[in-house]
Amino acid sequence: MSQDDPGVDLETSLGYLLKEASSALRVAMEAVLRPLGMTVTHYSCLELLAQRPGLSNSELARGAFVTRQSMNVLLQTLERDGYVTRPAEAPFGKVLPTRLTPRGRRSLAKASTAVRSVEVRMLGGMTAAEQSAAYAILQNMIRSLRDPDEGV
Repeated sequence: MSQDDPGVDLETSLGYLLKEASSALRVAMEAVLRPLGMTVTHYSCLELLAQRPGLSNSELARGAFVTRQSMNVLLQTLERDGYVTRPAEAPFGKVLPTRLTPRGRRSLAKASTAVRSVEVRMLGGMTAAEQSAAYAILQNMIRSLRDPDEGV
């Protein structure tokens, strides 16, 4: 890149700012989850299972933004530690639907409270209208990036 073509101006790049916000959010979440013995991915997996019981490894991986291999390792650990259960054999095809155990639900309740506190802190300087607008804007950005024809 030449001096005449500075590329992306990080001071005004919305994409860079979104990545910085995402990173700051992750750091704050990790800080409140660490004392509970959890990572953001661990929490995300439990939260997904609470809201959508029976998800497959692939569905959980997509929802937690990790690879299937990483999710498989996490699920094995969560199952070993008693947070989730999976059948020994797939009831249909190859999918092993995963469900939370009572221990997983108790752990998730504590983690959800901690994560909510981070979100409240993140949104603390915004009015309800600003929060609603930010939500709508972010949803629109996601739609536009997932559907290239949407942004045209």
